[in-house]
Amino acid sequence: MRRLGTVASAVVTLVVLAGCTSSSADDDPAGSAPADAAGDQPVTAAPEAPRTLVADTDPVAAAVSTSRALFAGAPVAVVAGRDDPSAQLLGAVSAVGLGVPLLLGADGSADALAPELDRLGVRTVLAVGDDAAAALPDDGVEVVTVPAQADAVAEATGLDLDADQPVAEADRAAAVAALAPDALPALSAEGAAALTGAAEPAGELPAVDRPEPLEDVVVLAGGGGDALAGIATARAAGAEVLLTGTDPRSSEAVVERLAQQPTVVVLGADLAGAPGIDWKLDTAATGTQLPGGGQLLFPQHMLVALYGIPGSGALGVLGEQDLPAAIERAEQTAEPYRALVGATVVPTFEIIATVASEFPGADGNYSAEGDVETLRPWVEAAGAAGLYVVLDLQPGRTDFLTQAKEYQSLLELPHVGLALDPEWRLEPGQVHLAQIGQVGIDEVNTVVTWLADLTREKALPQKLLVLHQFQVRMIIDRERLDTSRDELAIMVHADGQGGQAAKQDTWRVLHQDAPPTLSWGWKNFVDEDSPMLTPEQTIEQVLPTPQLVTYQ
Repeated sequence: MRRLGTVASAVVTLVVLAGCTSSSADDDPAGSAPADAAGDQPVTAAPEAPRTLVADTDPVAAAVSTSRALFAGAPVAVVAGRDDPSAQLLGAVSAVGLGVPLLLGADGSADALAPELDRLGVRTVLAVGDDAAAALPDDGVEVVTVPAQADAVAEATGLDLDADQPVAEADRAAAVAALAPDALPALSAEGAAALTGAAEPAGELPAVDRPEPLEDVVVLAGGGGDALAGIATARAAGAEVLLTGTDPRSSEAVVERLAQQPTVVVLGADLAGAPGIDWKLDTAATGTQLPGGGQLLFPQHMLVALYGIPGSGALGVLGEQDLPAAIERAEQTAEPYRALVGATVVPTFEIIATVASEFPGADGNYSAEGDVETLRPWVEAAGAAGLYVVLDLQPGRTDFLTQAKEYQSLLELPHVGLALDPEWRLEPGQVHLAQIGQVGIDEVNTVVTWLADLTREKALPQKLLVLHQFQVRMIIDRERLDTSRDELAIMVHADGQGGQAAKQDTWRVLHQDAPPTLSWGWKNFVDEDSPMLTPEQTIEQVLPTPQLVTYQ
């Protein structure tokens, strides 16, 4: 992997990351074209490294870095003012229509632009907007200036622009990503003052032949303003552009495309500079998806679960029927929620893998561990049917990490998460039902670290880690919970039973001083709640809306 960035002298710096190939720091990222040999056709060039990160925070620098990554030469370049959104949008249209890079200019940016214009072999610059020409170096390059008006741009470029399309700030990246040589709307910044007066270009732009498209290059962009020019340059080079927020695992389309192993360029400081972008790209490239799509759990999904143990109805509704009927019941239980929420609703099994026992057992821990191979048919059949699975631990006198490791082979499946139930965590000398158990946060954090490391090592989609809680005392020092690991979605599951007023009080108390990144779960008890909420009541009354609703 390589990272492209510009320093004060506008020299591109390449940083080679471990495990990835790259050109050396002295190599030109995309080759170069002498100023007198660029010809009439721009020359595209896919990066040699399988992944290139453009993480510049300065839009001027980011535009230069993207040009270096994708173009070896161009007789013409488009330049727009860094602080002029309408000029940038029309500049993007021009660049895509002509098949040339879009660069940005600002006061004092001439030193940044000059080396790139020279490397490309640019002979003519199309300067869009009032500020663009003033930002150019004074080195003899011919400049054709046009106001940020569609008619002037069309006249200067010879492009046939479609109707004017005002674009809100939040939608600009998507609008530019959708541009194509045969689809060139006259983009403008929504709310910008309309220019008046003569709309004529100053100078004549030479004819430009379109370059060969980079059909096996995918450009990922987070959608920030610093990436707009880079998105236009990518589309001008014929590269596919996919918008993915700040995490490539979030998009089903991105995961599917990266699984085809294209050359990848990552644009924007919010994405290319995001913590863990390297392993997140590795995970996305596996193509493995969660039930419901993508590789992140929330807020894209809502889980609706049957709780219990296979083969017994004594501990929950899951075991009241055989496996095929349980899958069907999970689907039927989840179905009403699909009309109530915007997220993708995923039916789920929450399987009690280790059951609190009144007997110490051979190991003396008062926990009956379910056999992995006995649980496997349920876990695998659920995954094949599009269900998520959570393995629940009731550890007795042993610790959560010790028990979790016993189920590692199941947790290595992409659709399997983990739940810790402190109610059934005993101290030495304690037995179940004599008290409500509790766990210290350090023990919980050891599970966080282990499960997150496993998820990253195996390049698995994000995993759910559920912490059952209905009293504050059940998780000691919860404020120190490690929520830093993006490999996991950590959830507090409020599983108290009884009257709805008491349950709502518990819900509110558990939310107090909670880490802001926590997800939340709610349990509906079929027999013990008075009354049990309907799906409609659950969504209306349990606020914020839980991401997991479990039935026991």
